[in-house]
Amino acid sequence: MRIQVVHCHPLTSSYDHALYQAIVETLRRNGHDVVATDLYREGFQPAMTERERQTYMQEDYDRSAVAGYCETLKSVEGLILCFPHWWFSMPAMLKGWVDRVWAPGIAFDYDPKDRHLTPALHNIKLFGVVTCYGSPWWIVTLFAGNAGKKVLMRGMKPLCARDVSTFYMAHYDMDHSTDASRHAFLERVRRRVAHI
Repeated sequence: MRIQVVHCHPLTSSYDHALYQAIVETLRRNGHDVVATDLYREGFQPAMTERERQTYMQEDYDRSAVAGYCETLKSVEGLILCFPHWWFSMPAMLKGWVDRVWAPGIAFDYDPKDRHLTPALHNIKLFGVVTCYGSPWWIVTLFAGNAGKKVLMRGMKPLCARDVSTFYMAHYDMDHSTDASRHAFLERVRRRVAHI
């Protein structure tokens, strides 16, 4: 399977980067064709350009500045996002990737007559998320409503294939994590990815 792993963290010394490396290594070891996308190391520019916004809901969305990322997204069968939640949301760079790449003619088709969106990522049969939160589960879920997860699983996942297989793995309470908790989660991620 051709799988893109999109990572977003500024530090290569971070736990999130270790998770990203483990995902990529496990997939490659199991024979998958992996497109490893490290947004910070690639210098991805998250801010939508004026021209992109002007053409966004038109038939000629100008995706020239992110054409390579768009082509990759349309060519893969699986997508795994690996990133930390900051302020209960994805980092700005990853949000910019979503804003600019999950666009009309790529992630969805837009009918300007009835203003209707139709999912267009039928090629993506696997949609996975590996993430970390600084806060404990109860604060993220009960207090804050886990808005970040809702964006991913209710907003982005429905644009993929109708029968898309999904997983969502989160290490909560990173602010109080231990070597043991981080190691255990890393091994859980390896095991889950090994079953793809």
